[in-house]
This record gives sequence, C-alpha cells and structure tokens, in this order.
Amino acid sequence: MGAPPTGSSFRHPVFARFYAKVAGPALEKAGATEHRRRLLAGLGGEVVEVGAGNGLNFPHYPPEVTRVLAVEPEPDLRGFAERAAGAVPTRIDVVNGRAERIPAEDAAFDAAVVCLVLCSVVDQRAALAELRRVLRPGGQLRFFEHVQAESPAMRRVQRGLDATLWPLLVGGCHTGRDTRSAIESAGFTLTRIDTFAFPQTRFPSPAATHILGTAEAPRP
Repeated sequence: MGAPPTGSSFRHPVFARFYAKVAGPALEKAGATEHRRRLLAGLGGEVVEVGAGNGLNFPHYPPEVTRVLAVEPEPDLRGFAERAAGAVPTRIDVVNGRAERIPAEDAAFDAAVVCLVLCSVVDQRAALAELRRVLRPGGQLRFFEHVQAESPAMRRVQRGLDATLWPLLVGGCHTGRDTRSAIESAGFTLTRIDTFAFPQTRFPSPAATHILGTAEAPRP
C-alpha cells in the first residue's frame, strides 16, 4: 500500500490519517525502515521523490544529497511531510504536484525516488515518462514497490481484487501492476533489482511481492 493516487486536487483525509497513524507505522515495525535505507543508500546531488506521503523516507537521505523536491498531492499527508522535513538536516522542499506532471524543469535531477507509490498513481505510464523527463541523462531511478505476484494463482487473486472496490478503499492501490516491465518500457535500464516478499506473514498476501532496485535513465 502506497500513498494515495496523485492528483493536484486529490483529497482523502480519512485514508491520509489511516496511512500516517496506522499503515505507515505498521510497515516500519515490519521492517520497512531497512528497505528505505537500502533504497536511498549512496544517493547524492539533487533528488526528486514522487508520492512522498508523510515523509517516512526523509530521515534516511544520506548527507551527500543536497536537495530533495518532495512531491505529494494529498494535502493532509503533505502537511505531515512538511513537519517531517523540518526535523532532518537535508534540505527538503515539499510541494503539491502529480506524478503525471512533476513541477520541475527537464533534466533537473540526479536521481528520482518512488517508494510504495507506483501501485496507486492514476497513470503509471505517464508517471514514469515524467520521471524520465526530469532526470538528467544517466540519472538514477530508485524504486521500492509492491508488484505483480510471481505465481499465476496469486495473479488471478490480484486481478480479482483490483477489479473490486479495493483501489477506492485503500487510496487507489492496485495489487497486481507489472511495475518492473513498466519501468523498462519507459526507457529505463535496470541495473539492480531485488525481488522479495514483504512483510513476512504466515499466510500469502496479494500485496506481498516487492521489488527494490535501481534503473538508469537513457544517455544521449
């Protein structure tokens, strides 16, 4: 489950409070903090984070990062993120915006970060095209996302769930998106990827399959 769907006027205060006070802390308790650290390790320069939510990534940006543009469309989550930004040494500018229309110039960033958000963007293809646009040639896309399951049986479960009211109930989250293929189709070259189940549970979950890795934007 990621941040709510990106829309400049999108508002979902009930889900925002649930995510900030219940879902987010539960994910951290299950081990998300370590995955966030892995996601951001080694970054430097200027970074854009799309779907920043309530700012759970902010404490983990390394000191080599000079600035983060944190894009978040949901007003309540954006307010939480602004407070989180004030508590860390990294310069973080929290702004309103959509993944499909990032408020930045072309080739403005050394790296882009998406963390548990590509499951819920309205148009994943457009969001990835925007990320490619704002990255400098050879810039890094860092991603940590739950994705399409590896087993055919669980994929059927995901398709059934995504066809119900599930996305509306959980902030636009789709359990079965083939995000790895979408990243490659957007023109990025995968340079590192780790596939794993998270969180570890006794029973299979349709949102358990995750990928964490790095892709490179095209060079001239």
